[in-house]
Amino acid sequence: MMSQQQNDVITRVGKGTPAGQLLRNYWQPVALAEELPSERPVKAVRLMGEHFVLFRDEQGRLGMLDRDCPHRGADLASGRLEDGGLRCAFHGWLFDVNGQCTSTPGEPAGSTLCKRIKQRSYEVIERAGVIFAYIGSGTPPAFPHFDCFAAPDEYTFAFKGLFECNWLQALEVGIDPAHASFLHRFFEDEDVSDSYGKQFRGASANSEMPITKVLREFESPEILVNPADYGLRLIAKRAVDDTHMHVRVTNVVFPQAFVIPMSSEMTITQWHVPVDDENCYWFAIFTSFNKPTNKQQMREQRLELYELPEYTSRKNKRNNYGFNLAEQQSQTYTGMGFDINVHDQWAVESQGAIQDRTKEHLGTTDKGIIAYRKLLIDAIEKAQAGEKTFMLIDEAEASKMTGPASIDGIAPIDRWDEYWKESDLERRNAAPWPAAAQS
Repeated sequence: MMSQQQNDVITRVGKGTPAGQLLRNYWQPVALAEELPSERPVKAVRLMGEHFVLFRDEQGRLGMLDRDCPHRGADLASGRLEDGGLRCAFHGWLFDVNGQCTSTPGEPAGSTLCKRIKQRSYEVIERAGVIFAYIGSGTPPAFPHFDCFAAPDEYTFAFKGLFECNWLQALEVGIDPAHASFLHRFFEDEDVSDSYGKQFRGASANSEMPITKVLREFESPEILVNPADYGLRLIAKRAVDDTHMHVRVTNVVFPQAFVIPMSSEMTITQWHVPVDDENCYWFAIFTSFNKPTNKQQMREQRLELYELPEYTSRKNKRNNYGFNLAEQQSQTYTGMGFDINVHDQWAVESQGAIQDRTKEHLGTTDKGIIAYRKLLIDAIEKAQAGEKTFMLIDEAEASKMTGPASIDGIAPIDRWDEYWKESDLERRNAAPWPAAAQS
């Protein structure tokens, strides 16, 4: 258990908070590229309780500014894209992507006021269909050369969704290998040929055994947690018979992402990004190793559940996540449908807006969560002391961070450790793009 003060330290992310200070030192996903449509690429963004406006100017350059106009505080997200920048609709003051005011049309001819006005601006960059922003001070860290960033655009797909709860409990569901045997349990297996774009529905690698069967019949994994240069590697092992073992390798990327297997040919890299203390977005980049992603199919699958423009789930706490008793008795463990994102959303939102960790009792299968919290607390303390924290890397360090391996398959029981490494290398060697193995 932890004290309320300790819980507040690791969950609260507003300006000036310890965790907020830490997270501001890292790139944060703030929008999907598709959220800046060509007809008016302007979007209001809320990140860690602060308000920004994200836009793409007429030359295609990305910019992100504080949302309140420095003249009299009007909303720049309602501004007009014209004359090389974003113009406030209140008095016509114009700002470029660097925040420099370039026009104050209400001032007398010859006025130099605009030269002295600059709105605070932030570095933004688009990677793999996601727009990242850096709202900290100083030089932002380099991006690790992970698969999601190394793969060509046609081999990736990006999406997001809103969870109405604190970012930390949302992240922790993704670094908990034990929950899938219950939360995501399906009582019947389905044709794995229909599993494209759906997690926990295909066959385990090197096997015809559906992952649904593995999770359902072998519910008590042995979990190993190993330190990695990017965070943690988690390995969940389930003995399926005297000679074979199911091995699932996942990764925690500090400070708030994880890399997990989607299928034998696809991985998911996912961030949990605080909107404020009680809401967060998950941003996911799906990376394919064998063929270009079917972006249209994957987007349509997700839009069956998520509503635009806020990417909110149609199944949520206001309709009990679509719970159906007959389904719970015969088809799924939760009775909340077949989309695992709904299961995860129920699990983390049911803990409350901010989980009360003073009441929890952690067990052996929570060792990954325990290890991550130690990393987080250590980094918070270092940030408060003005010291360099984990994963604040330069380009030389970033270039060495490739992969990471993320595998789900059936291995010979006496060679499980060699198996996942060999399977990862085999998949990379066969990839049509340069998928570098972890160095």
